[in-house]
Amino acid sequence: MCPTNEIDSAVEMLLSLKMSYKAATGEDYKADYPPRDPAPGSDSGLDATEAGEDFVDPWTVQTSSAKGIDYDKLIVRFGSSKIDKELINRIERVTGQRPHRFLRRGIFFSHRDMHQILEAYENKKPFYLYTGRGPSSEAMHVGHLIPFIFTKWLQDVFNVPLVIQMTDDEKYLWKDLTLDQAYGYAVENAKDIIACGFDIKKTFIFSDLDYMGMSPGFYKNVVKIQKHVTFNQVKGIFGFTDSDCIGKISFPAIQAAPSFSNSFPQIFRDRTDVQCLIPCAIDQDPYFRMTRDVAPRIGYPKPALLHSTFFPALQGAQTKMSASDPNSSIFLTDTAKQIKTKVNKHAFSGGRDTTEEHRQFGGNCDVDVSFMYLTFFLEDDDRLEQIRKDYTSGAMLTGELKKELIEVLQPLIAEHQARRKEVTDEIVKEFMTPRKLSYDFE
Repeated sequence: MCPTNEIDSAVEMLLSLKMSYKAATGEDYKADYPPRDPAPGSDSGLDATEAGEDFVDPWTVQTSSAKGIDYDKLIVRFGSSKIDKELINRIERVTGQRPHRFLRRGIFFSHRDMHQILEAYENKKPFYLYTGRGPSSEAMHVGHLIPFIFTKWLQDVFNVPLVIQMTDDEKYLWKDLTLDQAYGYAVENAKDIIACGFDIKKTFIFSDLDYMGMSPGFYKNVVKIQKHVTFNQVKGIFGFTDSDCIGKISFPAIQAAPSFSNSFPQIFRDRTDVQCLIPCAIDQDPYFRMTRDVAPRIGYPKPALLHSTFFPALQGAQTKMSASDPNSSIFLTDTAKQIKTKVNKHAFSGGRDTTEEHRQFGGNCDVDVSFMYLTFFLEDDDRLEQIRKDYTSGAMLTGELKKELIEVLQPLIAEHQARRKEVTDEIVKEFMTPRKLSYDFE
């Protein structure tokens, strides 16, 4: 894509964000004026998404639709490309593996430059994977696992190195945490990530607070990026205001730096030409649009991206999951009993009010959270399709659908907990030590 196109799509996106801002706050966006609090009783607060588009940025995801975000509109707004059947078939051809269920079911739905990565792979050119986690609390929920489950599959089928950034510095800047707490959460969250089964010989997990001070290569790239992004640009991209601390304003450069291979000299030595593929949820895309804009100006390849949809809260796709509300999701620490209770009590249902009505008219899988969760975690496509048909026709009741989900989640979480138990502090230390990774490229 030529730079003019990128500028056009960035301008288009900015205009669309300004419209979303007006819909959410009831006033026009002015660069140096933070939004006023809406008048008491007025409906122009942040919940007033009916008035405008879905709103998505790295900190806020809002929609008024029970079906969740309209991802096709988001692709147009963000200027990315849809992962279509042709791309999925190409991934299958190139890897010789059946595409992951997240690809088959449109959970990873959008990309930037994935064809380029496949071309490189076919020509035996190197690439590496980069993903991350903002450790805001000790407990992670099943939604947090989505990018890691998929990244693990990518690491296995492409046999490439992986770097995982723990942005404990970001959480310190944004949340009410001490530095020690943020770092402690990074280490605890790393245990859950390691439990996904990553190959220790090909995976480097790092805490920003830890790694930045010991890696001149990484810090040099942070500074290069900072030099090429203006305050006005980050205000436009991230909505920062004059009352935000300067740590927040400079943070995007730290999330951008792992996209460049010479940020990891112990893995890639001084090579600057190894392209990066980033699997992440689409709310992280603004960071990497900025990164892709800067990359050619500092002589590096642009990172490619694979975007996932959002994982819905138990209460429905238009509510946001919160680590502070134990009932908003299934946590990786939940017991089998807690999982059963949460699904039965809190999972938003697309069923009818009475059994008679449900048998007659059927349920709505588009808004039913138990069915949505099954699309993420049930491996068998035929079984999923059968459940969809039975629930939509009314042959399957809500209680039966919830039972199907409970039977999938209980062993999944129990197995995760067993693997996490085996992750010792020693193993975490090994994953987090800068070192050479084994991979097949010269």
